[in-house]
Amino acid sequence: MADADANNVNFTLQRGEGEGFGARFARVRRRWWFRLPAILALLSGLGVVVGWLVFARDLPSVDALKAYEPPLPTSVRSADGTPIHSYARERRVELDYAEFPPLLVRAFLAAEDRTFFEHHGVDFPGFAGAVVDYVSKMGSGERARGGSTITQQVAKNLLIGNEYSPTRKIREMILAWRIEDALTKQQILELYLNGIPMGRRSFGVQAAARAYFDKDVDRLSLPEMAFLATLPKAPESYGRAANADRALERRNWVLSGMLRNGFINQRQYQSAIGEPLGLVDQRSVTLQSNAGYFVEEVRRQLIDRYGEKAAEGPFSVYDGGLWVRTSLDPKVQEYATDALRRGLLRFDSGRGWSGPLKTLDIADGWRGPLAASNMALDFENWRVGVVVSKGSDSAEIGFADGTTGEMPRWGAQMPVRSKGGTAFAALKAGDVVAVAPDNGRWVLRSIPRVSGGMVVEDPRTGRILAMQGGFDARIDSFNRATQAMRQPGSTIKPVVYTAAFENGMSPSTIIVDGPFCVYQGARLGNKCFRNFGNSRGAGPHTIRWGLEQSRNLMTVQAANRTGMDKVVGLMQRIGVSDTKYAPYLSFALGAGETTVQRMVNAYSILANNGRALTPSVIDFVQNRKGDVIWPERWRACERCNMPDWDGKPMPRPRVRARQIVDPVSAYQMTHVMEGVIQRGTATILRDLGRPIMGKTGTSSGPTDVWFVGGTPQMIAGLYLGYDKPANLGGYAQGGTIAAPIFKAFATKAWEGMEVLPFRAPPGTRMVRVDRGSGRPVTGAWPTDDPKASVIWEAFKPESEPTRQRRNREAEAAAKAEAAAKAKAAAAQRRQQQQRPSDSDFLQREGGIY
Repeated sequence: MADADANNVNFTLQRGEGEGFGARFARVRRRWWFRLPAILALLSGLGVVVGWLVFARDLPSVDALKAYEPPLPTSVRSADGTPIHSYARERRVELDYAEFPPLLVRAFLAAEDRTFFEHHGVDFPGFAGAVVDYVSKMGSGERARGGSTITQQVAKNLLIGNEYSPTRKIREMILAWRIEDALTKQQILELYLNGIPMGRRSFGVQAAARAYFDKDVDRLSLPEMAFLATLPKAPESYGRAANADRALERRNWVLSGMLRNGFINQRQYQSAIGEPLGLVDQRSVTLQSNAGYFVEEVRRQLIDRYGEKAAEGPFSVYDGGLWVRTSLDPKVQEYATDALRRGLLRFDSGRGWSGPLKTLDIADGWRGPLAASNMALDFENWRVGVVVSKGSDSAEIGFADGTTGEMPRWGAQMPVRSKGGTAFAALKAGDVVAVAPDNGRWVLRSIPRVSGGMVVEDPRTGRILAMQGGFDARIDSFNRATQAMRQPGSTIKPVVYTAAFENGMSPSTIIVDGPFCVYQGARLGNKCFRNFGNSRGAGPHTIRWGLEQSRNLMTVQAANRTGMDKVVGLMQRIGVSDTKYAPYLSFALGAGETTVQRMVNAYSILANNGRALTPSVIDFVQNRKGDVIWPERWRACERCNMPDWDGKPMPRPRVRARQIVDPVSAYQMTHVMEGVIQRGTATILRDLGRPIMGKTGTSSGPTDVWFVGGTPQMIAGLYLGYDKPANLGGYAQGGTIAAPIFKAFATKAWEGMEVLPFRAPPGTRMVRVDRGSGRPVTGAWPTDDPKASVIWEAFKPESEPTRQRRNREAEAAAKAEAAAKAKAAAAQRRQQQQRPSDSDFLQREGGIY
């Protein structure tokens, strides 16, 4: 055992001076004083990563603020630049920082962030106070004060949202810090003052200044500026009349803050706190109500082109901030609106009360439902109101502004149309009605049940100067000027005869005004046409006479000789119809459907010597930066607005319109239509004392009455009829109802307008002819007498009549008349056995008879 112990040897290993760094680090990391800081650093790093993942990972880029464009409404202006409407769901006006009054900026600093120019996006003392307030109110249901700087509010309003949570607040602080690195203080304030919600659907201080005080920011007084600075705190509270005391208290608090910060002096403060709020009532964004149908057509076209919301493109109607210059002439629009309304009232008078405009559910109050209906009137002193209650002797009427009035029984004694009894007896609570003031009370008015549409166009450019699609767009938005498809009646005849002129006929061509029947097979038998009022044929006459007197039999014979395929082809080419009508003779008398706008444009093309025109309501569109984005490749006329002539040739736009109708044929028809005014169906317009072309129309029934025509500077057209086609009465004709409405418009619209003749295109031959026979005259001259026997007539080269040609035409016409009479007699015998009466056929086929 001793030997074994003696053989054991113990060794002790020691690190020499040459041991490596790794070995020393391994020894040190086991020490407590190393491990504790390392663990803390690791936890801090993990905390930063987790914090980034939770709070900052998906924060929006600050770069988005540099290119930020707030949603802005579209501003619509008339041809002379006058604002007429704004397409807006929110009131917004964007200003540069330099355009904000310095005192207004200081008011917001005093109310929201007095150390704005000192911190870097976060006011840490203020934030600490907000944290304490938040902890103290946890579980109470109360909302803690925000403690947000203006920079944080910009981050919240524009990039993050308004969620109430600690997480949002931390994200807001991170983003505010980044914003301060990317933008200047002035840029941040500009974003804030342009975008802060201010109540009354207004965003930004300029929009709020208009909404609350009807002023621009540069005209605000000190107390008004201080009031606006109160709104970010509670925009939907301080702006209400019921909270006026709270608003005054808050406004004066802002003023005291301005005084404490040296923004104003004691004198200014004392003067301001004594001022009342001075708020104006809320107002509609609509600026020109009588152009409602026009601006709605503009809106529809803009939406079709650019979309409605920001998601549909940068130039959307409600967010893109477009500036739209339209072709609207406010004066012409006023005259067209007034003439059509008074014509509708005149036709509808004596027929009784047409009934309520609408019936509302007012069980829970009437103001909200009435405001939501958005119904109003701007005719004379009429107003829209709702029947709040009705007693035995009077009814209480409520209006959109919250006021009420009394309508006595005697103020509603008109009979109810088609039912009998008085209107007062028929009224009930919730009925929306039209009323007018009468010695402190209100009397009932009737909105015409008959309606119509009117369009005024410049035939040189195609620009629509005015458009009225009914009595008032705010009680009925359906635009009858562009949307109502109606039979044009005899207003289609000029297109029919223009096709005849393009195919060899002339205004002096003789056509027999006599019986005309078409055999359409064994099942349908013979179909015979007739003149208006069943008047008998008058024998051979010129085309001019046939159009002036609106003879149906001559029109269908001209169409038949021309070929209905050519006639309906021209109707499509000139824009009366989108698609080609079937080649039936009834379309030559207006059996097809079209709109007022299409007919006015077709007549404008004829007045423009056959050059194509595209009717337009928009001249050009600018984006928010002022760049013209439509028409494409738009170029300004650099020398058109010179204050003085520079001696050079006057700038003239190049005419690029296609020639879609032979120019001489178009002028021939225009010249013939001047005869309609002088001695035809529209002589009521003759005393206007200037060259006028036009044509009346009356559709079968009659269900519609028309007039379309005008001067070289202005073509207008209108129709009158029930929305659901119904008989207007046997006396109704275009010349007795529609033409007087046109005259009422033209008398005012043409006042002071230069008197110009219609210009004949090159190649037109003007020949003296006998008005009755169309034969050339050599020994007499035309006079100003409308019924002079000698007139000037327009012909194409080498087509003017000679005596020999006229003799042949007369012989041919006589033979045609004899053949027509024989054919008609035979047809009459067959008709008794093979078909129902002509009247049944004509009612089915439509047209003007």
